[in-house]
Amino acid sequence: MFARRRLMAGAVATAAALVLAACGGGSDSEAEGSESPAAASEASFPITVKHALGETVVPEKPERIATVQWANHEVPLALGVVPVGYAKANFGDADGDGLLSWQKAKLDELGGETPVQFDETDGIDFEAVADTQPSLILATYSGLTQEDYDTLSEIAPTIPYPNGPWETSWRDMIKLSSQAMGQETQGTELIASIEKAMTDEAAKYPQLADKKTMFLTHVDSSDLSKVSFYTDKDTRAQFFSDLGLGTPASIAEASAATEEFSQEVSAETVDTFNDVEIIVTYGDGNLLETLKKDPILSKMPAVQSGAIVLLDGTSEIGTAANPTPLSIETMLPEYVKMLADAADKVDAAQ
Repeated sequence: MFARRRLMAGAVATAAALVLAACGGGSDSEAEGSESPAAASEASFPITVKHALGETVVPEKPERIATVQWANHEVPLALGVVPVGYAKANFGDADGDGLLSWQKAKLDELGGETPVQFDETDGIDFEAVADTQPSLILATYSGLTQEDYDTLSEIAPTIPYPNGPWETSWRDMIKLSSQAMGQETQGTELIASIEKAMTDEAAKYPQLADKKTMFLTHVDSSDLSKVSFYTDKDTRAQFFSDLGLGTPASIAEASAATEEFSQEVSAETVDTFNDVEIIVTYGDGNLLETLKKDPILSKMPAVQSGAIVLLDGTSEIGTAANPTPLSIETMLPEYVKMLADAADKVDAAQ
């Protein structure tokens, strides 16, 4: 393959670049150099990471980390490492700089050389990834095909998802990526910090406790004959559990019957979801009015009570409903407050 031939041809130059990495920016940030002796010595390479597409051996501590697909650069950034390249944001990016606000804030904090942005409008740009000469590629939250994985693996050791495409929780993003980076202890500490932030924020709103919540996918207001929703395999739905919300039995049963992260049912069977108290979806006030006027969907308890969280799918709050390691703490107060307001409507209707 092209990547293997090119990298082997430039092996001497690449080795020199890695030796001089501290002067070259990228993932070799000051934060990485400031690791404590105990943390730096904890990892023993080579490290083998098992995942859905097999296993990957990371032969030595990676000095140049590239990431592909959605938000995978957030883990190295959160652990104090600036990647040499990453996929630029393709939604929720209001100013078009390829970064969401929480990513930019962390990148600015760490400083160092500006990473390369990969344009994935037409899929992974393998040439651009290879040009950054990475020693590790992270793609733990992704939809990599076997072919994608094989091609990336010819460039550098690659870490895909642990279970299925686009199903990786923010915890597993951190676990797998930090393991491959040789920073497993720091990853564990990061998870604990995020969990505490979520617990503390949710505790401000006791009305949230165990409210049965579902996440509808983008609703087509011109065709309400189908109801599409995320199963408990999707990170948006898993986020509810993190915040102390409950999983409706209807969603749990539908999730158990599929390996997919989303499902679609006929609106005529919508009474299946009579146990849903809160609905989260993408849309605005016009969508709520449309649902209330629909002869079938208007019968859903959450629609009747108005306990619907409407997210602008093009905004950062809509993006952060799919939680990632850096977005959670940034957007947590706003998102939890929206959920709490919906919970108040449930209580008022009872």
